[in-house]
Amino acid sequence: QVQLVESGGRLVQTGGSLRLSCVGSGRTFSGSTMGWFRQAPGKEREFVAAITWNGGNTWYADSVKGRFTISRDNAKNTVFLQMNSLKPEDTAVYYCAADPRYNIYSTQYSYWGQGTQVTVSS
Repeated sequence: QVQLVESGGRLVQTGGSLRLSCVGSGRTFSGSTMGWFRQAPGKEREFVAAITWNGGNTWYADSVKGRFTISRDNAKNTVFLQMNSLKPEDTAVYYCAADPRYNIYSTQYSYWGQGTQVTVSS
């Protein structure tokens, strides 16, 4: 079992930066592939980024590539999402997730956090 708690979301201006954190608990956290997803009002939840258990591989959605960076600190059971050059279209609730059951891009992850709101004003 893995429990996930996100934090760091807030209101920020266009061009600004935020760092989201996701703290996990449970024995399998350090061995889990982790993902970040987001969901804007009226839209489906979409993939943002993912990272393997040791940080050796990362993947990004085209819409955030070059602006967002996913990283993790297994000693602190934490996954981060550094978001730079934020745009209004980045406004969404951001969720972290653990253990993809099919592939990293699908929402079929075993565990989810409750989400944190990111709002980018124009």
